[in-house]
Parts: sequence; C-alpha cells; structure tokens
Amino acid sequence: MLAVVRLLILAVFFVVVGVLGCLFCILRPFHRNNTAFVSHVFGRMHRLFGLRLIIRTPEGLQEQGPFVFIANHQNSYDIFTMSRSLLPGTVTIGKKSLKWIPFFGQLYWLSGNILIDRKNKGRAHGTIGTAAAAIRQRKLSVWMFPEGTRNYGRGLLPFKTGAFHTALQAKVPVVPVCMSTTHNQVNLNRWHNGTVILEFLPPIETAHLKKEGARALMQTAHEQMSAKIAELDAEVASLDNNLPRKK
Repeated sequence: MLAVVRLLILAVFFVVVGVLGCLFCILRPFHRNNTAFVSHVFGRMHRLFGLRLIIRTPEGLQEQGPFVFIANHQNSYDIFTMSRSLLPGTVTIGKKSLKWIPFFGQLYWLSGNILIDRKNKGRAHGTIGTAAAAIRQRKLSVWMFPEGTRNYGRGLLPFKTGAFHTALQAKVPVVPVCMSTTHNQVNLNRWHNGTVILEFLPPIETAHLKKEGARALMQTAHEQMSAKIAELDAEVASLDNNLPRKK
C-alpha cells in the first residue's frame, strides 16, 4: 500500500512540476541557473523514498569554476538524490530522446541542458565541442556521466573519454562527484530506506595537460572515485546499522 501511495504522489509530482517548470523556464528559457533550480526541486523528493541525503561540497567550490563534473550513474533514483547537489551555472548532457518524454522531457530541454544523439557518432563527437564552447563562452559547468550508462550495482564501470576530452578542450578542471551505492537500497513498501552520501572531490587540474592526456586523466579520476565510493559505502553501512528500519 505504501508503494502505491508513493507512486501516485510521484506521478502527480511529475505532471505538476513538468507543467509549472515549463512555464517558469519559458519566462527565462535556457537560463544558466534553470537546471540547478529544477534539479533541486526533483532532489527534494528523496524524502518521498525514505532516504536521508548527505551532501559534502568542498568549501569555496561554488565560487570557482567552471568545471566538468563527472559522477557515477547508478539507477533512476539518481534524479531524486544526485540532482539535489547540482551547483548554479551547471547543465547536464543527456540523450536527445529525453526531449519526448511527456512533461519531463520538455522541462529538461527548456532548462538549458545539452541534448545529444547517441546513435549518430559524428554528432556525439561534435557534442564535445558544443560542451566545451558552452563552458568557455557562457562560463557554464557541465555535468557528465563518464560510464555512459547506469551501472545497476555492477560497481564503477569503465569510463569513456568524452568528459575528459571536453575538460581538456575547454581547459577547465574535472571535479569527481561520488555517491554511495543505492542499488537495491530502496524498498517502496518500507518507511525508512537508509542514508545516501554524496561527496564532491577536489578539482583535478587540466591546464598542464595536452589533448593526449585524456586517458591518463580518465584513469586518475576512475581510481579516485572507486576508492571514495568504497569509503562512502562503508560509512553508510556504519550509519545505517545504528538506525531503526520500520517496515
């Protein structure tokens, strides 16, 4: 019964936020802070799923940038957890097909996010230039998922190089963003589903690197994120062992 109630609330939420959000974005289409504003609205819904969210951001990070943020992509719950952490002046890169999802897709587009055609490799490569231009010309940060897909509990998957070529072309630092594992964590029929910790790591400078350094940069980021995710998982296990779980 609890699961049904949650899903009904979620359906109403998508419709209401989709409509009102589109109206808001029409008043200032593609504004640099639209994505962060809308993301924070979605991110507040983590409470609906009985999750406690802890976000750790290095002091002063918001006043710096722009950056290429890279994050681990786990499942569909990311939109209600990770999205709460987006900083102002940040846009994401998503599939062009998202644009056609009722309510959500139109809001995603009007918010100013960058849409790519994954089936067209030529256009996908062109996206690196588009993202780099947005960073340089509009001083936007770009949020990317270097795994290229959701990992669904398989651990941090190998990275693709697109995010790192983007950072090198734009000559901006890469900021890894790590979230504790949420695979199989949420039971819609359970009131409390534990803790999720999200932590920004210190920026990795790229100004001294050449274009050929993308793979080395990618390996460094992957190693840092793998180690941090393991730490966060251990911390979550310790925290949640001391929390009661009502069914």
